Amino acid sequence: MSDGRTPRPGRVRTPFARRGPMVPGEGPLARVPPVVVFLSVVVVFTAAVILGGVVGALLLGLLALGVAGLLAATWPRLTPGARAVRVLVLVVLVAIAVGLVFR
Repeated sequence: MSDGRTPRPGRVRTPFARRGPMVPGEGPLARVPPVVVFLSVVVVFTAAVILGGVVGALLLGLLALGVAGLLAATWPRLTPGARAVRVLVLVVLVAIAVGLVFR
């Protein structure tokens, strides 16, 4: 700068840097009705448990990937308690998938 001052480094903004309450209707899934998402998860989970074996584990693995993606996308906005519950759900889902392989 010409006046001898050095520029102050600013914070780099990333899509995950925002912290605060989640507002319904902001994300990419805003137009998907919650009932459709819920029923889809129930159908895939039920099919995975009924089929069992490697096929069931793969279906549960797909659900786990979805849960992990949503968890990663919402992590900065979640409270520590909400994070713990979501990680617990992910761990249980993976444990069930592993159990299906050895059933």
